[in-house]
Amino acid sequence: MPSYTVTVATGNQWFAGTDDYIYLTLMGSLRCSEKHLLDKPFYNDFERGAVDSYDVTVDEELGEILLIKIEKRKYWLHDDWYLKYITLKTPYGEYIEFPCYRWFSGEGEVVLRDGRAKLAKDDQIHLLKQHRRKELETRQKLYRWMEWNPGFPLSIDAKCHSDLPRDIQFDSEKGVDFVLNYSKAMENLLVNRFMHMFQSSWSDFADFEKIFVKISNTISEYVMQHWQEDFMFGYQFLNGCNPVMIQRCTKIPEKLPVTTEMVECSLERQLTLEEEVQQGNIFIVDYELLDGIDANKTDPCTMQFLAAPICLLYKNLQNKIVPIAIQINQIPGNDNPIFLPSDAKYDWLLAKIWVRSSDFHVHQTITHLLRTHLMSEVFGIAMFRQLPAVHPIFKLLVAHVRFTIAINTKAREQLICECGLFDKANATGGGGHVQMVQRAMKNLTYQSLIFPEAMKAKGMESKEDIPYYFYRDDGLKVWEAIRSFTADIVEIYYESDEVVAEDPELQDFVNDVYVYGMRGKKASGFPKSIKTKEKLAEYLTVVIFTASAQHAAVNFGQLFLGMYPEEHFIEKPVKDAMVRFRKSLDGIVSGITERNKNKKLPYYYLSPDRIPNSVAI
Repeated sequence: MPSYTVTVATGNQWFAGTDDYIYLTLMGSLRCSEKHLLDKPFYNDFERGAVDSYDVTVDEELGEILLIKIEKRKYWLHDDWYLKYITLKTPYGEYIEFPCYRWFSGEGEVVLRDGRAKLAKDDQIHLLKQHRRKELETRQKLYRWMEWNPGFPLSIDAKCHSDLPRDIQFDSEKGVDFVLNYSKAMENLLVNRFMHMFQSSWSDFADFEKIFVKISNTISEYVMQHWQEDFMFGYQFLNGCNPVMIQRCTKIPEKLPVTTEMVECSLERQLTLEEEVQQGNIFIVDYELLDGIDANKTDPCTMQFLAAPICLLYKNLQNKIVPIAIQINQIPGNDNPIFLPSDAKYDWLLAKIWVRSSDFHVHQTITHLLRTHLMSEVFGIAMFRQLPAVHPIFKLLVAHVRFTIAINTKAREQLICECGLFDKANATGGGGHVQMVQRAMKNLTYQSLIFPEAMKAKGMESKEDIPYYFYRDDGLKVWEAIRSFTADIVEIYYESDEVVAEDPELQDFVNDVYVYGMRGKKASGFPKSIKTKEKLAEYLTVVIFTASAQHAAVNFGQLFLGMYPEEHFIEKPVKDAMVRFRKSLDGIVSGITERNKNKKLPYYYLSPDRIPNSVAI
């Protein structure tokens, strides 16, 4: 009688093991086996991190093994089980891998197919077609779209973290506690310190130091020592936490009536302001988005205020970007003067503080929340709804949306909800942050997520003209490494443009992003469908770069980019592509490390060894 060796790997997460009964059914091209209990007498099977092997003997030939069914039935008390993978050694010496990487909650079953990635056109057997269809039908019931606020990208239909499908929740209570503790720490830092500080009088700008916890980071120490200086103010637009606002000024806007006479003490080339503009030495940062946004009024005892400043910057002879004019609000007039470096020291410093305050609000709500967190959630939900686990694009993207939906759900539950942390400690709380996202959605385009195109659109692409824009330099290298990797994956599974255009699951995924993420707005430039291999590689690069590198640039890293601990792919060409990808990333790390040597202000946010794979915090 034919005998199979079945190896079962349980996850390493907390509470991943189970005491329940685990049954296996082999589903072959000729027939299905009987249901077999996987059990070793006097041995505790399926413990956390365990790899258990079993001999399964069948009565008749099963043919080619197409699927395996795993059933979990209660033994004593309810518990969950995390199954990493199952491998099967057939009577004929063949090894078959069945990736899973899923939780079994309570009693239930899952049907797995082998780890070879397949497009829908590759499945000609009815059983496999049926399995593919049922998986998506099940997922579409679990992953439902919801409008959290009008005008927002749609999000997951869940009121709290525990409402989420088990497979996308944080791995354990420890993971959830981390988020809760993080939120509590932020609340203690921001609410208690900030509110205490702003409800009392300040005697000196040195009082700013009171709102910072003790830090040992040399960069932070350097910034604290030099934050009042113009060169540091300008440098932060290039390499700070929000390096996406600055752009080259091609014409002084009418709403900012700056003249040569006003700024001539800042111009070092003996040129007029207009001539400096023509030579590409003038830059602008405009916070028009904040104009008219309601300031936080949730606490009647504490008045909060918002500005919508415009800041003009200049590349001096040392190639440093420094501010030369600041207007606090959008409409010029006697009550809205233009502040200059030649003004009284504290007048100029206060003007810069207003710009930094506005930059904080745009960074938190738009650059960080909308353009990385919410967009990555859209990609993730669309992926789960429209791509089965066997699809190569699912296998590619699943690591890059890990925990994103969970962290965003926690944010909607605790941070950006009514009476959440934003309402307590942020001047755009109480609804202003919602207005900001609604307004920013009108200008969120697909092109703006293509990193090289975003640099060109802002006139910031030239390294020769702007030599110290490390966010751009490192970002372009990481973008190209990701693009080369995704192109390799596309080349492996799509032999022609026609195969791309005729992949119904891929097209449904892309259309879901357009319809639900961008709310079907044609002006967004998001594609409704993808017709070529080149455009598919670009699209996948946008998804991965947004979730990994762009988020890292405006946040901080956890798991490093290019590391895929869950082995969804089993094919050698893909594993070879991953090796090449990691080698490219290692080269970028080495270059950044060398550049940062002896720098007082090293830039490492886009060093691949510090880039998270996904938006997970």
